[in-house]
Amino acid sequence: MEYIVEKIGMSRTITVPSKPVTLLRVLDSKVCEVNAKDGNVVTAIVAYNSGKKMNKAIEGQQKKYSISSEFNRFVTLEVANTEAGDLDLAPLAEAKVLKTTFTTKGRGFSGAMKRWNFSGGPASHGHRFGRRTGSIGNAEWPGRVMKGRKMPGQYGNTQNSVKNEIISYDAENNIIVVVGSVPGANGSLGRVKVAK
Repeated sequence: MEYIVEKIGMSRTITVPSKPVTLLRVLDSKVCEVNAKDGNVVTAIVAYNSGKKMNKAIEGQQKKYSISSEFNRFVTLEVANTEAGDLDLAPLAEAKVLKTTFTTKGRGFSGAMKRWNFSGGPASHGHRFGRRTGSIGNAEWPGRVMKGRKMPGQYGNTQNSVKNEIISYDAENNIIVVVGSVPGANGSLGRVKVAK
């Protein structure tokens, strides 16, 4: 089962020794249409609230499924529901492990030292190496830069998934507490899947 969640932030438990935890809030979602069943998996079109963006296409979807204007995003998820209505959150109460998928923080165009943890050259007087990448290819063979070479470039802003153990689930406030960190900035939206 999959859910759209918002990352609240990190904290820690009061046990000894304490554990770092991340708090995730499950967004209110509506199942608009349940698609055909693939084996044991039921997929459905789910609507949730994400900002104020609105256009004719979104309005058409809201009219088609008879849902309120606050639900302005549509996504296909694996669900426990058999018919349209509120998203069934019951599987979260029994879940032990979650697979969380978020977009990592974007760090823009970064040098090789920041992006790949290169050590750089000597920083003492007289050196021009500094924070440069260094040699990247061969002159005679293969006479080109090989694909996959670690070089400066776009760092972050990529989709990343991690598995986290669930410590607790607050059904009243729809808050999941998982062990360890989750990629992405506080307040960002991602999805979680019950892995166990």
